Amino acid sequence: MELPVYDMTGAQVSTRELPASIFEANINRTLMHQALVRQLANARQGTHKAKNRSEVNRSTAKIYRQKGTGRARHGSRKAPIFVGGGKAHGPVPRKYTKQMPRKMRRAALCSALSVKAGQGDIVLLDQISLDEPKTRVVASLMKTLTGGESVLLLLPERNETVEKSARNLPDVKALRANYLNIRDLLGYSKIVMPLASLDVVAGFLDMDGGDEWVEGEDVEAEG
Repeated sequence: MELPVYDMTGAQVSTRELPASIFEANINRTLMHQALVRQLANARQGTHKAKNRSEVNRSTAKIYRQKGTGRARHGSRKAPIFVGGGKAHGPVPRKYTKQMPRKMRRAALCSALSVKAGQGDIVLLDQISLDEPKTRVVASLMKTLTGGESVLLLLPERNETVEKSARNLPDVKALRANYLNIRDLLGYSKIVMPLASLDVVAGFLDMDGGDEWVEGEDVEAEG
């Protein structure tokens, strides 16, 4: 698959052939769903907690006498049926972590990239660089390239100038290419990547070791 390459003015300057093994892979929607569920589950903190009847701070005195009232017998205001009582079978801290083999995770990414490529949602830039943070420059560029749709901007490396420029744009997310993950791929309409970012993506999806790839759910604070 061959795509045009644009410069920062929106003019086409060349074309680039996309790696078929990544952008024309077999589309496995079940695998993409599994990878997405895994990432969302791994992002959960699991710190939820509700007090049960042994943990709430209420009087331990018997509510009323055992017999003669015509009411059901009760011995504690801590019972779950009373307002202010403990929670029956409430949530407790737990881990939601799910495991998934590396090959399956990468196959899911290739499936998502193939879907985007097949729909024409991948836009290539020759490069992106700014002398100083300018939000309106990035906003104008993204609108020119994508027509105003939501954009995932992949950067080949850390670039604070571009990241700061895109930070206040609600429909644009700047993400380093080695942090590529299934949630962001499926969560944005268009994928804009400089040629250097394309090389990074092709590198870690083709290599066997995977040392340069950082899992998306492990860098939630970055995005």
